[in-house]
Amino acid sequence: MSPAADTGLKLPKLGLGVYEIPTSKTAQVVEQALVVGYRLIDSAQLYYNERETCEGIANFLASSTAKSQGVTRDDIIYTTKIWDTDHGYEPCVESTARSVAIAKKAGIGHIDLLLMHSPYGGEIRETWRAMEEAQARGEVKHIGVSNFGIHHLQRLLAAPDLQVRPAVNQLELSPWLQRTELVHFCREQGILVEAYAPLTQGNKLADPQLLELAKKYGRSPAQVLIRWSVQMGFVPLPKSTHLERLKENFVCGAEDPAAVAGGFELAPEDLAALGDINAYEYFDWDPTVDP
Repeated sequence: MSPAADTGLKLPKLGLGVYEIPTSKTAQVVEQALVVGYRLIDSAQLYYNERETCEGIANFLASSTAKSQGVTRDDIIYTTKIWDTDHGYEPCVESTARSVAIAKKAGIGHIDLLLMHSPYGGEIRETWRAMEEAQARGEVKHIGVSNFGIHHLQRLLAAPDLQVRPAVNQLELSPWLQRTELVHFCREQGILVEAYAPLTQGNKLADPQLLELAKKYGRSPAQVLIRWSVQMGFVPLPKSTHLERLKENFVCGAEDPAAVAGGFELAPEDLAALGDINAYEYFDWDPTVDP
């Protein structure tokens, strides 16, 4: 588990992202992932599958598997995000209430981690104040941000009336998008770094260096990328709708790779050499540069 300083949040070594998973499949995929062992599920208002994500969690908790393993609601971290159009105090209050209502109706009760999806909507402090109040009411356990650059974080942290520091900054990260200064700043501030799109949305899976390492370790290129992210100290959020890939991805987050079938660890020299520390290749969007 990775703790965030001062916030009390502890995250597993990796989670499941549900971006662009069709609503018809989301509940099943989430339930399968939880059976495999995932305990961090990452959704967002923008993904339009919050309800199905919560239903998948509820279905798992009601299953014989969860009961036999002693897994309870407290063991699972459900994440969602406030979309940019709901920035500002009142819009965020209403937006948060809708997401909380979805969680309650599905039977999982609360949101574990609520993130501001990006700084694009502006009104960062007003939005954050509404999130702080949701946490104070117990509707949300922890709050954080996504796609924030250093200047956005500095602006938020400098607010004189700040009550709660962000627990997480979720960023697109890969060996070709390492964001070393931003990651360093987050760590200095005790902010956990989650990595979305750790598989580069498939764009780098045929990279010659990556393929060479995959062959060396007898693993898939995707597994090498996930393991790279874990060993870099990020919390990757790979997505898959296929059970076997869910399993393959999950073993990459093992605390002790030697104790898990299929577990492996990249040698320090391979970890350092993979990709390009000076590259800036992103495959989704980059709000971190927004003024």
